[in-house]
Amino acid sequence: MKFWGVTRLLALLTCLPLFGSAQVTGGQYVFEFLNLPQSAHISALGGNNVSNPMDDISLSLQNPAQMRPALHNQLGLGYNGYYAGISISNLAYGYYAPKLKTAFVLGVQYLNYGNFEGRDNIGNTTADFKANDFAISIGASKQYGERWRYGASIKLAQSNYAASRGSAMLADVGILYTDTANLITIGATAKNMGFMLRKFEGSSDEPLPFDLQLGISKRFAHMPLRVMATVHHHYEWDIRYNNPADLVSNSLTGGKDSSSLSKNYFADKLFRHVILGAELALGKRLTIGVSYNHLHRAELALADKKGLAGFAFGASLQLNKFQVHYARSYYSIVGAYNEFGLNLCLNKLGIGKGENFNAVYTEKEL
Repeated sequence: MKFWGVTRLLALLTCLPLFGSAQVTGGQYVFEFLNLPQSAHISALGGNNVSNPMDDISLSLQNPAQMRPALHNQLGLGYNGYYAGISISNLAYGYYAPKLKTAFVLGVQYLNYGNFEGRDNIGNTTADFKANDFAISIGASKQYGERWRYGASIKLAQSNYAASRGSAMLADVGILYTDTANLITIGATAKNMGFMLRKFEGSSDEPLPFDLQLGISKRFAHMPLRVMATVHHHYEWDIRYNNPADLVSNSLTGGKDSSSLSKNYFADKLFRHVILGAELALGKRLTIGVSYNHLHRAELALADKKGLAGFAFGASLQLNKFQVHYARSYYSIVGAYNEFGLNLCLNKLGIGKGENFNAVYTEKEL
């Protein structure tokens, strides 16, 4: 498919939310932790990115089609000092099997919520307990023609909250289109399709956090800058909730003016689907990035003091044998959280067998 044909397809898919039904996303699904970013690099890009061609193994957890031979034997480790003392650990590992012409990726995500004091329904002390979430995924991708890759992954997710436990089997499916002449990559991923293996105690309806995401990445030929856009929740248009803060006081009657609730809010509804990001290379080794997630800002910022809610910043140091990633993400004026990542090229460290296989495209080209 030629570039302009792909561009028209991208425009069509981007408009799909306009034809969806009105729903609200927050608080409707189990295993919402699967929507958290799996690395510092992803956090710096706004939490979701399915089209960045940088040689970072963690990006293949966003779109399995991004796993490729150049990421063979790369190990990614990450730690997220999240809010309220919650700690998040991530792992990613890539392997390319030349005989199968298939690239594989392993991902592990673990959230530790800490220890809690048990209480019954009238406040009496019971046994203390721990709470945690984890997910393990295995994915594979293959090349199709010169410009396409396709991939899929399966993952097991489980949540443990005292005596209540739940688990599910899920799958992601993705494609990636690469245009080296125009320095563009386009990716699309259907995430978290699956079914419950074990339902939580006392629960009957437990929908999973399915999402359909589309992204585009463009690098400029004569400038070390890449800009990116990711569109999520394609299948539903209205993901805006009825915010009580929209009700303002009427100085004449003393009551609440509900006229604001009847507004269209078209622009706000549209941009809640969009994440914007950019990365600037400062020399050969250092890259800095910034992103804006309008959904985060619209849902978590205070009306009278928004601060930097919805923004994230990051930096990547790319050395010969490893990469170091850092991100600082702002959800509200409560404060930001910091995330760190380390990617190791195990072959160059003398660990494991094999070579650094040549990819169809390289970071220098894109």
